[in-house]
Amino acid sequence: MTTATPAPASLGTKPGDPLQLIDVDHVQFYVGNAKQAAFFYAHCFGFQIEQVGDLTTGYRDASHYLLTQGNIRFILTSGLSANHPAAMEVAMFGDGVKDVAFTVFDAEKAWEAAVRNGAESAYEPRVFKDDHGTVTMAGIKTYGRVVHSFVSRTGAYDLAKVKQGGLFKPRFRRMEGGAGNAAVLSINEHNRKNPCGLKYVDHLVGNVELGKMNPWVAFYENVLGFTMFKHFDDKDIATDYSALMSKVMASGNNLIKMPINEPAPGKKKSQVQEYLDWHQNTPGVQHLALRTDDELHSIAALRSRGVDFLTLPDAYYEKVWDRVNAMLTRHGHEPVKENHEKIRDLGILVDADDEGYLLQLFTKPLQDRPTLFFEIICRRGSQSFGKGNFKALFEALELEQARRGNL
Repeated sequence: MTTATPAPASLGTKPGDPLQLIDVDHVQFYVGNAKQAAFFYAHCFGFQIEQVGDLTTGYRDASHYLLTQGNIRFILTSGLSANHPAAMEVAMFGDGVKDVAFTVFDAEKAWEAAVRNGAESAYEPRVFKDDHGTVTMAGIKTYGRVVHSFVSRTGAYDLAKVKQGGLFKPRFRRMEGGAGNAAVLSINEHNRKNPCGLKYVDHLVGNVELGKMNPWVAFYENVLGFTMFKHFDDKDIATDYSALMSKVMASGNNLIKMPINEPAPGKKKSQVQEYLDWHQNTPGVQHLALRTDDELHSIAALRSRGVDFLTLPDAYYEKVWDRVNAMLTRHGHEPVKENHEKIRDLGILVDADDEGYLLQLFTKPLQDRPTLFFEIICRRGSQSFGKGNFKALFEALELEQARRGNL
């Protein structure tokens, strides 16, 4: 059983629906120091520091670094003045996700359709062009600080060409040769020889305030035409101390999935409430799930680079195989093919449903504030989110919250 990377929608014929989403064009992070953050993600997670847009390329207000791995594209942005939006948001929230951008056929028409459907504009259409092509972008506001940009591309900036190493946008340059690039070239070469195997963004999880999940579910349904893919309530996601509720929203082609979480009442504070407490009570992206086709290789590679993951109790592995294999047998699937001892040694979570199984593991927060983190996930048929692991995972999260004094 193999898990294939899904292909984006065909670019051959323009569809009638302007809100047909082709791909996750990129995820933009606002960070305090884009150059230093780029080296963190390159060293710890194996990303290529591929391109830059900064003072040397004509950007006067901010620096932008393009990081790539597989079909993942991160833009790290730092403001160069105190009144730049990135600088102001970092002062309030710390490093985090600002924009989850979607590739579409026509960004202006997609933006117009979304606004007609009830979205509030974040910014009107902007065209970036040179002799090689154009990039058109327009944005709408979603929960809290987060924006969705619509991106359409022509000429040398077509998404297929970007995936092959073409320039991301006018006024970007490749990190090739030249003074000051030796360290970048060195880490890029190391990462090419020692890949971590991350393929693309599987899903992005947003945390919103108590009582706000359903309004944002309606937003994604009414504005972007998403449908509810999965639903978990406080009976599914709960421990003796905390609970949350989650609804997974998916684009029409199921390519883009965005779970929305809200806290639920409990004896102590949930991970969602901890996020909100340290995020100025402002909703935002809590974690990105990055897909791999080989969980054991990816986790081993990331651990060797110093990535900190949540720690599970040994008792988890005393029960997991009976639960998982019983589910797989019941639905006619083969058992977990990965080495069980290596799974345990690497601390990986395993779950199964009627479609197959998955392997997953969550990092600790990626910055000092306990907000943003990553999930590394491998799917062997299962399209769920590890429901059978929720209790063990949340107990591990609660141990970390207790260490931080936030439970």
